[in-house]
Amino acid sequence: MEEFLRYVVRELVEYPDQVALKSRHEGGRLFFQLSLAESDVGRLIGKGGGTVQAVRTLLNMAAEKKGLRASLDILD
Repeated sequence: MEEFLRYVVRELVEYPDQVALKSRHEGGRLFFQLSLAESDVGRLIGKGGGTVQAVRTLLNMAAEKKGLRASLDILD
């Protein structure tokens, strides 16, 4: 799942080499923290948050296949 998320995010940003992803698993939940170039934050969030919401939806759909829930936080 982490590789899937990393792939999607790296395809959306201008500086993919600066993408850093941390994850942890607690109970039936996966937590992801994403750090990226400052100029890419707005690009990933998208207009009205649409892009990041789509990424979160894809992430949750992939997690549900494994019986998990997932959350994604973007760090400044």
